[in-house]
Amino acid sequence: MIWSDVEQSFSRAVAFSFSKKKMLLTFPTLALCGMMAVFCRAVAFDASDWVAMSLGFLPILVSSGVLLALGVLLIRIHYHEVKGLHLSFKRLLSGSIDLLMGTSYLSVPPILAYFFLWMALGVFYLLGEIPGIGGFFSSVLAFGPFLLVFGAILLCLFNIALLFFVAPIVAAQGTKRISITKRLFGFFQGKILTSIALFFLALTPILFTTGLLILAAFLSSTVQEKSLSVAIQWFFVMLPFSFVLTPAVIFFFNFAAESYQLLQPKHS
Repeated sequence: MIWSDVEQSFSRAVAFSFSKKKMLLTFPTLALCGMMAVFCRAVAFDASDWVAMSLGFLPILVSSGVLLALGVLLIRIHYHEVKGLHLSFKRLLSGSIDLLMGTSYLSVPPILAYFFLWMALGVFYLLGEIPGIGGFFSSVLAFGPFLLVFGAILLCLFNIALLFFVAPIVAAQGTKRISITKRLFGFFQGKILTSIALFFLALTPILFTTGLLILAAFLSSTVQEKSLSVAIQWFFVMLPFSFVLTPAVIFFFNFAAESYQLLQPKHS
């Protein structure tokens, strides 16, 4: 693999990022994930710090399972578009049901791991509420919540990496656990730096677009005192947010498919 291969793959991923068929699949999915985030934000508005923190990470982890299924569909469409083949929605969905059902188990372990971290974090918050000595425990055991929140952040990053590396494997070869594990190890054997570089290259448009959208939302938002007002406000912000983010998400999975081909042995 040389730089011209990466540049060609990048250009191809950009060119197919505005496909009408892909956008019709991606926008409703992002809107669904956005509604989940809005709901969690509204619930967390009047909740305790422990619950509010957990609801900040939960939408990311739950949405990963939905986005993984979306990624499999987008990559299958991408393969057909690159080859100039027509693929109807009906044929796409009917031929992918087993794959979509099989991807559901991949998102379960990270969610279970997060619930374990959340419950462990609750123990530290509980110790901090003990009358008289709660402040002492909060100070001495401050490293506990720090490490648990750090673990939750790493878990979210792992889930995003899972979308990039696993979705092309599932789209190409199905959901056999042994096959997925074997292919993942194949990705990183002697290609760790290349794999990480391609991952962050795919993530760049999402990070840039999300940063601009969050800045715009922050500058245009008004302070609300009720959770219902917060939910309504963020719901109507979420719709254009999801629409603008749609091409960046499509590019992410397009480039994941291209990177999968680049990392095959024949390109080494």
